[in-house]
Parts: sequence; C-alpha cells; structure tokens
Amino acid sequence: MAANRSLPRPIVWSVSAGILVACYLALIFPFARYLHQKPVQEKLGVVPKAEFLQLVSADQKQLVAEGLTLKVLLYFGTLAEKRNNELQLPPDYQAMSRLLHAAVKLDPYNMDDYYFAQSILVWDVKQIKIANALLEYGMKYRTWDFYLPFFAGFNYGYFLKDYPKAASNYMRAAELSKNPLFATLAGRYLNDAGQSDLAIAYLNTMVLSATNPSIKKTLQVRLEALKKARSIEVAAAAYAKATGIPAESVEELVRQGYLPEVPRDPYGGKFYLDPDGKVKTTSNYASPVKKTKSAPQ
Repeated sequence: MAANRSLPRPIVWSVSAGILVACYLALIFPFARYLHQKPVQEKLGVVPKAEFLQLVSADQKQLVAEGLTLKVLLYFGTLAEKRNNELQLPPDYQAMSRLLHAAVKLDPYNMDDYYFAQSILVWDVKQIKIANALLEYGMKYRTWDFYLPFFAGFNYGYFLKDYPKAASNYMRAAELSKNPLFATLAGRYLNDAGQSDLAIAYLNTMVLSATNPSIKKTLQVRLEALKKARSIEVAAAAYAKATGIPAESVEELVRQGYLPEVPRDPYGGKFYLDPDGKVKTTSNYASPVKKTKSAPQ
C-alpha cells in the first residue's frame, strides 16, 4: 500500500491561515492608503432622503439625527485640518446642507445643528441662505428660543441687507427674550427699510409693555429719535412735492418753513440728508461711548 503523503491537518490549517493573512494584508494596506488620500468631500457619502430616514428610524430619530450631525462635524473638522496642512480641498456645501437638513427634520430640537449653521456655514463658507433656511425651520419647533430669530435677523441685516426680514426676526427675538437690544435693533432695521411709521408703532407698543425702568428709558430714547427723523422725512417729502426737487439739507427745510427748527438727536448726533435724500444722523442712533479716566499710577 502506498504511503499516505498528505500533510498533517494542523500544517494545512497553518498554511491556509497564512495565505489568508497575506491576502488580507495585500488588500487592506492599499485600501487604507486610498481612504487616507481620497478627497474629503467623498467621505460625506450618500445619505437617503430625510423622509426615508424618518420612516426607518422609528423611535430612534434623535440618535440618527445626532449621527448625521456628527458626520458633518467630522467632515468639516477633517477639511479644516487638511487646510492647515496646506491641502486645499473645496468642501461639499450641498452635501453638508443636505445632511443638516435631514438631521433637523429628524430632530428639530437639537441646537447643535443651528449653532453649526450659524458659526460655520455663515462665517466660514458664506452660505447665508442655507443657514437661514435651517434657522427658520427650527423656529417652527423651538418656539421659545430667541437665539434662532436673533441669528436669522443678524444674517438678514448684516449679510443680505434685507432689512424688513431682519426687523421681523429681531421683533420676534425681542418678544421672546424681553431684551431691549433686540427691540431697538428691530426699530432701527424697520427705519432702514423705509418703514419709519411701522418702527414707531412697534416701539410705542414695546415702551407701553416694558416694566423695567431702564429698558423703558432705552426704548423711549430710540422712539424719540425715530420720531424726530420721521418729522424730517415728512418735511422733505412735502418740499420735494412742492418744488419738484429734493431738499439739499435739513437746514434748507427750516429756512423754507417746512420745519420749525432742526430736530435735536437725543443720542447727541446731528440729523442730515444723504445724497439719496434719506434721513441719517451722525450718531447712527447710538449713544457715544464714555471714556473713563484711568486710575492714577
């Protein structure tokens, strides 16, 4: 009988395991190198629509939403790290927006998404409209939160120059927070939007409802300034209608009898007409900063 030349089973197993390990190493190192070197934007991947995620996540919507938010934060963090190492890669803003929108639809109460939208999408990547869309969606749910309309109001006024929307958001922030700063900003943006009458009516209401004496005084000063500016607007409109040309200065309106005197700015500035005929003040409706004397050495 011929001798059985087959190798012992332990040796066969060892050889097979060695082959498998070699194959694994041959695959894993190139794959790991690819993951490390591939563009950052690929790492966001494809995420199903929010409606589908809402359906399949069942009672785990909050957990899934946190996972999507974390995905965006890690993506942007990786991008920033590579940027510091002088590797310039354009971020995938659309994918970031898609993920954040999906996250807030799953859990509209998670403040992290709105903070990220305001701090990164607004300032770093200048996607103001995308950020505002998230903030306005969140306002439907976080109805008590004055931060969201405050953020949106700032974005509309500072970046987009949409003063009516800036004013309406600041009005909402003022009503929620009872903060006089938001009320004065709302009045200011209404005035900038050419809605002086609405600004005056709004501040009148805020003054009547204010219970804190210092808040009431702050609002009253703003209200007085806007009323003075409005009187100049009315006089300038009457002058232009009568003469067919715009007035060159507030002083001219006084000389021609359209104003009894030059109105006094309660903030200490001086009212004037800009080249477009709009009423402005050198104080910019803000009290001057008082300089304090330094203590003797």
